[in-house]
Amino acid sequence: MTKILLPLPTEGFDPTEVAIPWKILTEAAHDVQFATPEGSVGSVDDRMLNGTDLGIWKRVLRARGDAVEAYHTMVATEAFKKPHTYAALKATMFDGLLLPGGHDKRVREYLESEILQRLVVDFFKAKKAVGAICHGVVVLARSKIPETGKSVLEGYKTTALLKKQETLAYTMTRLYLGDYYLTYPGMTVEGEVRDALEDQSDFIEGPSPMCRDSPEKMKHGFSLTDRNYVSARWPGDAYNFSNAFEALLSSGSEK
Repeated sequence: MTKILLPLPTEGFDPTEVAIPWKILTEAAHDVQFATPEGSVGSVDDRMLNGTDLGIWKRVLRARGDAVEAYHTMVATEAFKKPHTYAALKATMFDGLLLPGGHDKRVREYLESEILQRLVVDFFKAKKAVGAICHGVVVLARSKIPETGKSVLEGYKTTALLKKQETLAYTMTRLYLGDYYLTYPGMTVEGEVRDALEDQSDFIEGPSPMCRDSPEKMKHGFSLTDRNYVSARWPGDAYNFSNAFEALLSSGSEK
């Protein structure tokens, strides 16, 4: 059975970007295991799960019903209840790595973890399957190869949360949520990821992210596969992304 590592912050992960990949991968008979900084059970961003304080934008911004259902099934599993600690992780323990997102400022411990960054480097060196969606791509941008001092993303094509998506969500909600949608005020995900690339043409925006995808409407989503690496932009790409990552696992990491 293929073992997949899905690291989480202690608090604030996005429900869709965790639960939909978990659902698709476990249904395909992959063993998905979780990790948090200290091995405590991860806590979701309640605002994204339940639409708390989202006002008129609740229906647009919160997790959709299928993701909420998958989330509640996931959190009842033994794997979710008994995560690894970051410190216990080794790339040799797993066949693939999936990095979800979350924009709540509590996810910074995950985005800034040097342990995870070193682990990412080991996965890339071993050419094992790596998937990252939304803010998860920031972890890769910050993962530097010791021999070169450059990001593992150098030479790869990638996508990530787009600047126009991040600033739009902030603009829509700033009157009552402040800078909640800006994980790092003054810096965007797209900007940081672009800075890590060898060539700016390696950042691919994809089609306009207007609608969320679903099993019936896969073309609404977008993901990008480059060799052992799959990336996507936001929860609206979750099905496309998850299926692309599962296909990579099933075909062997390196293409």
